[in-house]
Amino acid sequence: MDENENYEAESQACPGGFIYTIQPGDTIYRLSLRFNVSMDAILRANPGINPDNLQIGQQICIPAGTPVPQCPNGILYVIRQGDTLYRLAQRFGISVDSIIAANPGINPDNLQIGQVICIPIKPVPECPNGFPYIIRQGDTFYKLSKQFGVSVDSIIAANPGVNPNNLQIGQRICIPYR
Repeated sequence: MDENENYEAESQACPGGFIYTIQPGDTIYRLSLRFNVSMDAILRANPGINPDNLQIGQQICIPAGTPVPQCPNGILYVIRQGDTLYRLAQRFGISVDSIIAANPGINPDNLQIGQVICIPIKPVPECPNGFPYIIRQGDTFYKLSKQFGVSVDSIIAANPGVNPNNLQIGQRICIPYR
């Protein structure tokens, strides 16, 4: 499960917050830092959990610290150390302006570790003369050209706007037919 998919937007079980699925390495302390919420607030929102024995896959409520943005045409992303809007734009193949537009009120010069923002996702490319392919770890256009028996140039031509030197795991591209 991708880190950006391990929590859901506000629900009735967690009014004013969101449901989060415990991942390996999570602690109440780390979650409090990540989501800008006190440990006490997390514990109050989850009566009966044992903070010393969180279970991977366990769902807990993360109460509102900073509101979780709406993100109907994208994914929620948790800011990590070193993230900038420019780096995120490069990573996800979108513009800085599109990130800013998807996050009204965001301060691009003051991103906070643990802050949740919306990353708008480009629509899945149309593949009229080929088929869609999802990038996996280790994929390069060269390897894909060998795997599918097409030229690197034809893969590049079928994917305008895709940087072949910055493929992302999970990114969708088109593989042209031979």
